[in-house]
Amino acid sequence: MASELRLSGLIDESIVDGPGIRYVIFTQGCPHHCPGCHNPQTHDFSGGFDADIPAILDAIREDPLLDGVTLSGGDPLFQPDFAGAVLKGCRKLGLHTCLDTSGHLGVNAGEEMLADTDLVLLDIKAWNPKRYRALTGGELRPTLEFAERLASLRKPVWLRYVLVPGVTDNLEEIEELSRHAALLGNVERVDVLPFHQLGRFKWDELKLDYTLKDVPEASAELAEQVRGIFRRGGFPDCVH
Repeated sequence: MASELRLSGLIDESIVDGPGIRYVIFTQGCPHHCPGCHNPQTHDFSGGFDADIPAILDAIREDPLLDGVTLSGGDPLFQPDFAGAVLKGCRKLGLHTCLDTSGHLGVNAGEEMLADTDLVLLDIKAWNPKRYRALTGGELRPTLEFAERLASLRKPVWLRYVLVPGVTDNLEEIEELSRHAALLGNVERVDVLPFHQLGRFKWDELKLDYTLKDVPEASAELAEQVRGIFRRGGFPDCVH
């Protein structure tokens, strides 16, 4: 197995991508091309840089403040062999491990990889299949199948939902998603992430067409209304 992972970036000591203080590894490559993506530079696998896995693990080992490591992206399941090697190495270091994924490539997460994963941050972009397809260019079903597989393994999940005004703010669909998440039985928390325009400059730098430039940022009132739906659905830890 090759020892290099194609990355778009690294963040040391993050506090927003899982519990505690974390080292976050942003991998290159993603099956989706969401119009509001904050990391459009990860879409093209030819971008980014190669990083040596032993060197990454050495850097992680040298930071005494870390509680855990999160693989994000792009989507780390785009590079499953390398992602699995990093997760295994971090488990050997005694660190909490987290996989941040849309679940679309859930079939790439083998039993060994999931055994080395303590938590999955599962990004569900939309609940309506047609809306999901229009938003991501992919199908919702693979994500739901991955969610069901995680539930069968009783693997802890934090559900992430990006709230985009006029796109993913249908309250009836959000209520359906909340009910489904509750039935899974392994979703510990829901993070409602209000859409903002902070990532637009990356699209401009890459000379990509940013189709959400006229979409307003999600208001605090709308975000709280959606959090209320999830709280009533049994997810009191809905903090973002």
